[in-house]
Amino acid sequence: MADIYNLLQDIYEGMKPTLEKCGFSPLLPDGLGKNEVPLSIDSGRYFLTFAGSGKAVRIEHFNNKIAIYGALKEGEILDSDYSKLTETLFDPAEANEKDVRYVVNDFSDTVIETFGIKGAKAPVKSKLPTPVSKAAVQSGSSSYDPNTLASRFTTIFPELRAEYKANIDKYGQFLPEDFFLNHGNKVVLDTIKQNNPTAMKRMFKLFNEIYDDGTNETQSLICVTILGAVNNDQEMLANCVDYMSPELTGPVINVNKYLGSRDGKGARMKLDNPPPYKPKKKKKKNNPASRIGM
Repeated sequence: MADIYNLLQDIYEGMKPTLEKCGFSPLLPDGLGKNEVPLSIDSGRYFLTFAGSGKAVRIEHFNNKIAIYGALKEGEILDSDYSKLTETLFDPAEANEKDVRYVVNDFSDTVIETFGIKGAKAPVKSKLPTPVSKAAVQSGSSSYDPNTLASRFTTIFPELRAEYKANIDKYGQFLPEDFFLNHGNKVVLDTIKQNNPTAMKRMFKLFNEIYDDGTNETQSLICVTILGAVNNDQEMLANCVDYMSPELTGPVINVNKYLGSRDGKGARMKLDNPPPYKPKKKKKKNNPASRIGM
């Protein structure tokens, strides 16, 4: 277990090259030397702050979450000028080298996308779709969609965040089957095989919540595409049963029974070999000349 100071020091060191390229320098709290980590602490919140010409960046850790904020303003930048750019779960009691690397990569990408690199053009990337909030689900105005599942899934398994973003950049939208069949399912199956109680509880807590209040497409994604990959392995299913909600258990067992049967052989082959993605054809605009027979 690393303490939050050492973790933030590693994040600071990892982000320094990107911050410098984007024109930022650390704002040192009073009493700190030039080569020390510019860490401020206020009421349990930990801050790393950087400033450039008419801009500033702040990294904040609080309540087992870490976020990066940005501000664009000439003159003095106040706390109220910052806007949250991105946020992820980050529990010091569980964080490891992979989690630090994920935060460094994700926050560095965010800084480049927001502020650009001096003398270079920032790469054009697709905007990440907004996940459905718990508040929207509780109010009954929305249901969880596949993107919300994947977005939250990659906070549990941050090593897959880059693949999630790459999926959206490649297709211009999120393709859940492509992401889970090629990347997410391996992590899910490894977690089930290892059967570590902490990891299993975290993963199935997400699956249970999203399944209970998800769209039909999302429920099918969880039961068929993801947990159907268990392939009716009875030992692995037994590992899952203690963590699945009653609402999820029945469908998952039935899907696995079907996929493992002779009747489900064709469906199993389709899951293992999904058809290639075909972008929707754009509708051709009517040629004005065609209206008069030309």
